[in-house]
Order: sequence, then C-alpha cells, then structure tokens
Amino acid sequence: MKGLLKTVSWQEIHLDIRLLVELIPPDVDWKGMVAVSRGGLVPAALLAREIDLRLVDTLCIQSYDGRDQTSLEILKQPSEAVADAGQGWLLVDDIADTGDTLKAARKILPQAHFATVYAKPAGEDLVDSVLHVVSQDTWVEFPWDQSPTLSLDI
Repeated sequence: MKGLLKTVSWQEIHLDIRLLVELIPPDVDWKGMVAVSRGGLVPAALLAREIDLRLVDTLCIQSYDGRDQTSLEILKQPSEAVADAGQGWLLVDDIADTGDTLKAARKILPQAHFATVYAKPAGEDLVDSVLHVVSQDTWVEFPWDQSPTLSLDI
C-alpha cells in the first residue's frame, strides 16, 4: 500500500466529535446542519446530538469510488441552506482530502461554517473547524467504511 493508513475506531470517532464541538463557535444560533453524504453522515449525526441540533439536511456529492477519486457530481443540494447561502448553517464532513468536495460545497453554501474531523494539507484551508490534520499520503479509514467484525464472545 502506498502511503500511511490511519484506522479510526468507533470509540475514537465518538471522542473526536466531543472534541470537535469545542472548536465550533459556541455563540452561533445554528439554523441547521448539512452533512456531506456519505462520509459526513455519521459525524453529522453524532455532532447534531452533541450540540442539540434537530434540523439536519444533506449535500450529496459523489467523488470517490472506493479509494479512487472520480469526477465530482452533485446529486442533491440542501434547499433551505442554499436559500440562506449557508449563513447560520454548519456543514460537516469526515475529512477534507484534496479539497475538491469542499470547494464544490463552498460554491453552494459560501457562508456556511465548515467542520471536519480530519483534514489533509490540500483541504485544510477550506475548513473552519478541524480536529486532526494528517499528511496528504495518509488514508483515513473510518469505522463506517470498515467491514464489520462479528464477535461471539458474550
């Protein structure tokens, strides 16, 4: 395998979300949250619970096929957040990698606050709140992207 591998556990992602909350401006009365689908769905759900946000919409962007980055395609936009140009909205994704997905998101929601759990140097400047920065050649494998393991130890 080329590059480094960072495997994130469910326990780590729960802790990371609690730490990410501390980086998000506390004085904003958020209208809602936009999860970048699919990678941002789980972090957004966990974050929405932590900050008690009930309105969660999606921005569906397809840019990966497994580990291979493909051409970017916008599949669905969050209409209410788009109407506000993102003002008062929190956009959440799992990682800012090359930055292509977040550049597209910024065009759609130019005034949203962008938060990710991880960022790589090529995408870091596009994020307003980020918890971990890793090298560009690191592949971050999140628990929702891993094959489940069955434990019969009860």
